[in-house]
Amino acid sequence: MQKKNTFRNLAALVLGASLCLAAGACGTSDEGEAGTKNAEGKTTQGYDVSKVETVDEIAALVPDDVKQDGKLTVGMDTSYAPAEFLAEDGKTPVGYDVDLSKALAKVMGLEAEDKVASFDLIIPSVGSKYDVGISSFTITPERMGAVDFVSMYKAGSTWVTKKGNPDGIDPKDVCGETIAVQTATTQEEEVTALNEQCKADGKQEIEILTSKLQTDVTTNVTTGKASAFYADTPVSGYAIAQTDGQLETLGEDVGVTKQGIVVKKGDKQMAEAVQKAMQQLMDDGTYEAILEEWGVQGGAIDKAEINPTDTK
Repeated sequence: MQKKNTFRNLAALVLGASLCLAAGACGTSDEGEAGTKNAEGKTTQGYDVSKVETVDEIAALVPDDVKQDGKLTVGMDTSYAPAEFLAEDGKTPVGYDVDLSKALAKVMGLEAEDKVASFDLIIPSVGSKYDVGISSFTITPERMGAVDFVSMYKAGSTWVTKKGNPDGIDPKDVCGETIAVQTATTQEEEVTALNEQCKADGKQEIEILTSKLQTDVTTNVTTGKASAFYADTPVSGYAIAQTDGQLETLGEDVGVTKQGIVVKKGDKQMAEAVQKAMQQLMDDGTYEAILEEWGVQGGAIDKAEINPTDTK
């Protein structure tokens, strides 16, 4: 395993990627080398997957059309650091999901081809444009009605506001507040449900400010357009680090739930290949090493399952 990057250095890298996105200079990109330089001139590469070996029994499970192509095409939204985001070159995806996708593909005898996509368009495109989707997807019954999942991580949600909470936000009662969320996330669903409860209770409605990019969600709070945002806990932690003390968390993490790799509904062959490959990474220590490289090992799980019945 490579030397672990410091949280400060990674935060600096994320900030550079965020500014690139905000300036509109970052386009879609295929997977490239993960190497990039942080603000201190040191190289931040993520985990080196070069020693991950193909497991023939698992490679044999890969559907023929994917096997012949030799690539595992992965849809991901690269605005969601530290899971997946763009390096300072504005083109190269990096993050723990990126490293896991590369390692997963190698076990399957393939090469990962990470494709940058809007979060809300990934699930509908799996099975046509992408072989799988890996983008911090929370496993929910509603989503399992449309696609299959292979569990790979777990994370909660966190409320974030400006330092000092100037608007006096109480996460237990956000009626009448302006809350920023990323489009098509479980957090958007939860805030929408909270808003329905506000209306039912005769309280002022929540103004829900949605954005396709998590970086824009964060910016909406730092610029005062929203009083708080609601996002996955690892993402919230990185947002706080990258904004140099402008933000802080509110209350405790809530709703710890498993996240998964998206597979086309009913594609049992691909689902089994992905499940066995992820389990192999968990069993041989690669999975834990990748999470440790990014400082997010607290969300590790030890069993990869297809459509798990227990998502907590």
